[in-house]
Amino acid sequence: MTPPAGFAARVVRWQRSHGRSHLPWQGTRDPYRVWLSEVMLQQTQVATVLDYFPRFLARFPDVSTLAAAPLDDVLASWSGLGYYSRARNLHRCAQVVVGQHGGEFPHDAATLETLPGIGRSTAAAIAAFCFGERAAILDGNVKRVLARVLGYGDDLASARHVAQLWTHAEALLPKREAMPAYTQGLMDLGATVCLARNPSCLLCPVHGLCAAAAQGKPEAYPVKTRKLKRSAEALWLLHARDARGAVWLEKRPVPGVWAGLYCLPVFASRDELQGALPARARLEDGEPFVHVLTHKDLHLHPVRVRVRQLRREGAWFAEGEWPKLGLPAPVRALLQAGMLPLPTGMHGRTRSS
Repeated sequence: MTPPAGFAARVVRWQRSHGRSHLPWQGTRDPYRVWLSEVMLQQTQVATVLDYFPRFLARFPDVSTLAAAPLDDVLASWSGLGYYSRARNLHRCAQVVVGQHGGEFPHDAATLETLPGIGRSTAAAIAAFCFGERAAILDGNVKRVLARVLGYGDDLASARHVAQLWTHAEALLPKREAMPAYTQGLMDLGATVCLARNPSCLLCPVHGLCAAAAQGKPEAYPVKTRKLKRSAEALWLLHARDARGAVWLEKRPVPGVWAGLYCLPVFASRDELQGALPARARLEDGEPFVHVLTHKDLHLHPVRVRVRQLRREGAWFAEGEWPKLGLPAPVRALLQAGMLPLPTGMHGRTRSS
């Protein structure tokens, strides 16, 4: 497959005149900021990251501060952003950079890729933006752009075909000095023009080079036949409070759903939840709701109770304490919204339909 002549030059010219330039992690060669933005942007919308990025930087302004912080503080700052393994890897990576690299990020993609949580595409982005290395990125958006431009119709559910696309991506790279603009340009094209559905082909700077556009079927690319298998799980959340209004929270096991986060006690059934409480505890059921994860729908059933103590591994957290913890987004929402006040009695139970 012959690389289309002039592809990189067109991407660079377009990026400099029409690409995004207002994002807070642009215009810098600080690998800490580039790395942080790349990790936050994995499977997360730019609009969401725009809210989290400055707050996280204010709390952890450099890699040394992040490495020295307790993991619980990092998870608390990440709370609500989702995909919490990213935060745990971020913390581990900062510690490796400080402990093994003297607080300086390696300058080449191959070494960057050895760090916790940094894959091949993220390593290439850091190396290209910060150090001008000729390294190809290939995130989901860029796969789409290149598959369409090249007319690459092999199934990207196959690792062998992805490896071939990496080879094509490397063949398209411009000279070293153009790497930051080229890398940003590919990201911008995938995010704003070469969309998965209804791409704006007439606005695309490489429209005349694009095999998919010439065929009149851009949405036929990229090809990926393996579909995501979704599952569903029902969980009961025990919203227990004591007489002072403190809430009982436990740390979730690693690995698993919400691993390492503070959480309301989780049970597989209402009977199991009730069995963990005193026999005469008075329960109040909240409205069930669905929380969507990447591979699974969680059907969550909050149940509220007032008790003096729980015989479990956990602790009471007062109203001013739990907001500072790393909490799953649905649990934080439940605690912020609350439920109807419980009666002061400790006997009997009520249950809403």
